[in-house]
Amino acid sequence: MPLPGPDYPAPAKLNLFLHVVGRRADGYHLLQSVFTLIDHADRLRFRVRRDGLVARVNDIAGVPAEEDLTVRAALLLREASGTPLGADIEIEKHIPMGAGLGGGSSDAATTLIVLDRLWETGFGPEALAELASGLGADIPFFLHGGAAWAEGTGDQLRAIELPPRWYVVLTPPVQVPTREVFAAPELTRDTEPLKMEDFSGLSGGERFRNDLENVVTKRWPVVGRHLEWLAARGQARMTGSGACVFAPYESREAAQRVLDELPAGMTGFIAQGLERHPLRVQ
Repeated sequence: MPLPGPDYPAPAKLNLFLHVVGRRADGYHLLQSVFTLIDHADRLRFRVRRDGLVARVNDIAGVPAEEDLTVRAALLLREASGTPLGADIEIEKHIPMGAGLGGGSSDAATTLIVLDRLWETGFGPEALAELASGLGADIPFFLHGGAAWAEGTGDQLRAIELPPRWYVVLTPPVQVPTREVFAAPELTRDTEPLKMEDFSGLSGGERFRNDLENVVTKRWPVVGRHLEWLAARGQARMTGSGACVFAPYESREAAQRVLDELPAGMTGFIAQGLERHPLRVQ
């Protein structure tokens, strides 16, 4: 039985491009990207506990509760705030895992936003982003609240305006481990940094790509097949470290026509870009 009370969205993201421009001495990669939120989302429910315990109340295949970013984020906020409260957390997954859509990070961000309110800890999005920066590279973006030009390890964010778009997102039947992709010796790590002003509209032109695509499509050919199919019908790219690929369209009708052509054995969905995170009211 689901937890009582409202459910809260944790929207997915797309990387409209992703360049690896360097690597720090500690091994972290330096990136440039544009993030956008889409309306394909996990749903979370919470129940405040008075005993201080934090527990995920439902099973998620392949994700033990103690390793779940959502649980870890809640524990981090509890310790940082000193609150005596805890929470039961239920996650209704719709965002595929290992897909480059940021589902785990978005779940963690939604947890921080909601528990900051329910526990009345008073951190706010900016302080929460600083608190959670060590948990997952994408969490600060989901707390940022809208489309962003990202640099550094993905934590240096500047708001960027994007035209309204619908996206066809294809979901290859494979989970791609981010660490393996970034550790690949063949990964290009010296792409020339570009300026935000160079990124026009949605694509920014041919200079903007996903540097991780070559690694992923060679190691997981099924991703390459999905990308090739979609590239014949739009400006297709892989998001994040994969496995999902996407293409933008100016209307839902145009996106639907592409999805209607999807061959047997391929799956996907249509999502609309979001101007703001649905939990950010300012």
